[in-house]
Amino acid sequence: MIEPDLRDRLIAEPEALLEDQDVMNALVAANERAMGANIVDLRGIAMQRLETRLERLEDTHRSVIAAAYENLAGTNQVHRALLQLLDPLSFEDFLKALTTDVAATLRVDCVRLVLESRQEATDPALRKLGEVLYVAEPGFVADYVAGGRNVPLRPVTLRQVMPEGDALYGDRAGFIRSEALLRLDFGKGRLPGMLVFGAEDPHHFKPTQGTDLLAFFAGVFERTMRRWLS
Repeated sequence: MIEPDLRDRLIAEPEALLEDQDVMNALVAANERAMGANIVDLRGIAMQRLETRLERLEDTHRSVIAAAYENLAGTNQVHRALLQLLDPLSFEDFLKALTTDVAATLRVDCVRLVLESRQEATDPALRKLGEVLYVAEPGFVADYVAGGRNVPLRPVTLRQVMPEGDALYGDRAGFIRSEALLRLDFGKGRLPGMLVFGAEDPHHFKPTQGTDLLAFFAGVFERTMRRWLS
């Protein structure tokens, strides 16, 4: 028999039982045992299916919220990085911010700015800008992004580093395992360029990830570069 005090509490607050899933499952199981094995409780089966659907909906809800928070965090990162790019007053400081503040904000291990040029890469004026600037022959960007394949070139490409990246990363070759390639358009009459973000984690950049934020970053970056190039 149920103790009088407990019985009175249950009668006074029956909602407490309905809100406790473990208690309700125990009561349903006890009811099924009381009915015997020859009785099929269709209502109980329906309730089980509804509970399964509810659990799936709750899992989906949590996944959507997590994705929304992750997207918001990524948006804030990109916005902070772009503000850091707008602060420098000289091209040298602009490139330095790219490899320090911006790299730290975006949590990447290596940054390279590829500029196609017919000018020799050994020119002293270019060498003083540091390793961040990689001067390549015309056609390098398209060849590197395509990776030797006949495929359409996308504005942003996420992938693991290919062997062709050894020359691009220099001393960091072998350590950088995944990369984001942002193609840059500097305007009519100018050769294209590319901004490269490299990460030591092979799964930091994957083809299945979204590229909208990186495409936005590339759009702002190339417009800022046009100012310096002019």
